[in-house]
Amino acid sequence: MKTICVIPSHNEEKTIAWLVQSVRDLGHDVLVVDDGSDDRTAVWAREAGAEVLVNPGNLGKGASLRNAFGLVTKRDHEAVVVLDGDGQHLPQDIARLIESMRRTGADIIVGNRMGRARGMPLIRWLTNTTMSAFLSFKCRQPIPDTQCGFRLIRMSALRALELKTENFEIESEILLEAARKGFKIRSVPITTVYDGQYSAIHPWHDTVRFFHFIFSKR
Repeated sequence: MKTICVIPSHNEEKTIAWLVQSVRDLGHDVLVVDDGSDDRTAVWAREAGAEVLVNPGNLGKGASLRNAFGLVTKRDHEAVVVLDGDGQHLPQDIARLIESMRRTGADIIVGNRMGRARGMPLIRWLTNTTMSAFLSFKCRQPIPDTQCGFRLIRMSALRALELKTENFEIESEILLEAARKGFKIRSVPITTVYDGQYSAIHPWHDTVRFFHFIFSKR
């Protein structure tokens, strides 16, 4: 399966070179979106061999992904892998997602951290559990970790999605749009490394924004 990995990043100079090199060593193309970093994220990503798209300021994860998707959907890759730039997602788990897509025929494979959530901050676990139950009901498909940013999307499905959000709602919007258009979503367990990284997701602010987004959908 010919894949391209899209890595939205903001101030990830400590991990981005290792991540890009690790993904490229596995045979995948890499596109890093530098979302207005004030460090050397873009420099280290390029030196490690990634294609780099630099946003004109800190636009948000949703805007970063939509900008990247606008580029990659014009290419001949079969699927897109999305993973975060902070090193929490292990590149070797990409093979798990690809194998699951081949085996199930699903259009989207979402990483599932919840079965291996040891080390996940309690507030994040509670938020993820609540959002995932709600979105699974809305999508009419079981998705145990809807907020996981590590996912594989078939290019034919990605081209059909109409995405509009600017921030972390993009994780939910992708799933809701895919379900609305009849695409099959499945999950696969992944390993997530929690090593004291700061989460850019604000448990209260982003949860409120999530439910505002959900209830504004018609």
